[in-house]
Amino acid sequence: MRAVVCEELGSVVVSETKPLEPGPGQILITVQAAGVNYVDALFVQGRYQIKPPLPFVPGGEVAGVVTAVGPDVAEPAVGTRVIAMCGLGGFAEQVLVQAAAAVPIPDRLDPARAATFTQSFCTALFALRDRGGLRAGEKVLVLGAGGGVGLAAVQVAKVLGAEVLAGASSAEKREAAMAAGAAAVVDTSAEDVKTAARAWSAGGVDLVYDPVGGALADPALRALREGGRYLVIGFASGTIPALPLNQVLLRNRAVVGVDWGSWSLSNGFDQRALLVELLALVAEGLLDPVAPRTAPLDKAGEVLDDLLDRRVVGKVALIP
Repeated sequence: MRAVVCEELGSVVVSETKPLEPGPGQILITVQAAGVNYVDALFVQGRYQIKPPLPFVPGGEVAGVVTAVGPDVAEPAVGTRVIAMCGLGGFAEQVLVQAAAAVPIPDRLDPARAATFTQSFCTALFALRDRGGLRAGEKVLVLGAGGGVGLAAVQVAKVLGAEVLAGASSAEKREAAMAAGAAAVVDTSAEDVKTAARAWSAGGVDLVYDPVGGALADPALRALREGGRYLVIGFASGTIPALPLNQVLLRNRAVVGVDWGSWSLSNGFDQRALLVELLALVAEGLLDPVAPRTAPLDKAGEVLDDLLDRRVVGKVALIP
């Protein structure tokens, strides 16, 4: 079995590894596509808070077909198309997961889009609705709107009845955000985010969705209206910002942390329900995930570097 292996921090190689066999409670998935996320790059660089022992196979999000099941597994049955979060091990031709972690894929989703769906869309719905309390008619500023997490947030916010101002640093990313349903865009590399957001929203946005951090955080916080909420999703810029707390106090604003990853691990039943709800929206045609860029396993190192350097528009999937 071929797999992408991190043998030393900072790099990956494609190696032959031993075939896998499911144990009790497990299923074996033949991987048709593996989603590549920013967190995978952090794992390889040794910059994530969880540091698996070397060597390890990165990749936490896969889509494929169930090809074998453990002795006590009734479903999903062999031959079922599924998506699953596996933590590690996804950048390979096969992966083992607990049967309860796999969810059937709607017919509307091809493997590449399915493999890049879970993390971005679950983060978006958990953040916007469950942590941010987004209501229909509100106005949202989405930063990093041309990336996978940002594009998912644009679509989910629109489904929840909100209007979206999409912030992105390149014309290509802003075009992608508009195609995903944004009402307007702001060039975060050249425009003042606070001024643009306040003008667009007639005084201030209701909610900021920020997976970027860095220098954009301060003006985005100041763009909030009375009672506005600032959702801290992540720090793709590489810099954790120091927010001025007087700007939180003023106008009764709130800063809300969003850690979908740890929540999903400790709330498995609720996470499955969240994912099933999102996939139902896909089946109904209300969500339409953007087709990702695809690459073979031997290009994994280049893809991870592109993610770290923020060169990726939308998502990327590895195709074994």
